[in-house]
Amino acid sequence: MAKAKGKKQAFQYNAEVKQLKETGPERLYLLYGPEEYLRERYLEALRDTCVPAEDTFSYHRLEGASLDLGELAEAVNALPFFTERSFVEVRDYNLNKCRDAEWERLKGICADVPEWCTLAFVQSAENTPDGRLTAVKGLKKLGKSLEFTEQDAAALAGWVANRFRALGKGISRGDAEYLLFLAGTRMNGLIPEIEKAAAFAAGDSVTRGDLDATVNRLPEADVWALTDLLGARRFDEAAGLLSDLLGSRDNHPILLNALISQQLRRMYACKAGQAAGRSRREIMELCGVRFDFIYEKLAGAAKPYSLGQLGALVDLCVEYDYRMKSTGMDPAVLLRELFARIAAGG
Repeated sequence: MAKAKGKKQAFQYNAEVKQLKETGPERLYLLYGPEEYLRERYLEALRDTCVPAEDTFSYHRLEGASLDLGELAEAVNALPFFTERSFVEVRDYNLNKCRDAEWERLKGICADVPEWCTLAFVQSAENTPDGRLTAVKGLKKLGKSLEFTEQDAAALAGWVANRFRALGKGISRGDAEYLLFLAGTRMNGLIPEIEKAAAFAAGDSVTRGDLDATVNRLPEADVWALTDLLGARRFDEAAGLLSDLLGSRDNHPILLNALISQQLRRMYACKAGQAAGRSRREIMELCGVRFDFIYEKLAGAAKPYSLGQLGALVDLCVEYDYRMKSTGMDPAVLLRELFARIAAGG
């Protein structure tokens, strides 16, 4: 029997920076992953370890979209100028399109980085390397590969509190998690929301009301509110929220249907887990829920429904997804029809 794959561990930023300071830089790096804030912070620490911040002679930045391998080889082999090391940063070189002949040339450069040089390939979240490909496997084998994953709930809540503290405001653990629920868990996206809420808050602490008044909510957060209202049989409020969502250009009806379907599947999984006697933590992992207060919301939303009703509503969303994509009917009209059927219990 095959072993289950372990849960991917979040990137340990502090441990990696500590190791960098203690052992010094490697010659070759591949930096990638969805958490761009931490990636840029680590890149800054790596660059500063190699060359002084004011140095413009021993630091080379090359754009991957127009990368010339001859130019890269020249930059890598250039002697540092009044510094002990040089640093070469390659931004968004498309490793996924690096075919055999090109990889052989690139491999020759990467396998022979001089001891005085550090070469870092830096990939944005939109340009994630495919670990199955030869070039990606080879680069990881030759150097140090760091994947910057989203942080776990405890680390993020602590980071949010520290950001507010730096702005002279406090926030409770529960409200820090509520901010993550509203705005997502990408640090770059959270920073402006934290700044807005801190500037708006009248007191020494940021409240949930301050967050509701200032934070740009993700569509997922509004869909949670929509299903909460449906479960509470507050249909007029739910219909008003649906109209608001459809009024935004960012919220295509097909996307909203997908989010509603995802939420109903979570409610079904939660209900099924409870019926099977699973623990709270097991259900949270099954449903992809990271915070206790969201589990409470999910369990509360699922409570008015039977397991059979939730299964039927999930099937209904699948039916309407097909109709939106294949019949030529107005998806917004179909979504309102779906909403009415969900409100009526299917």
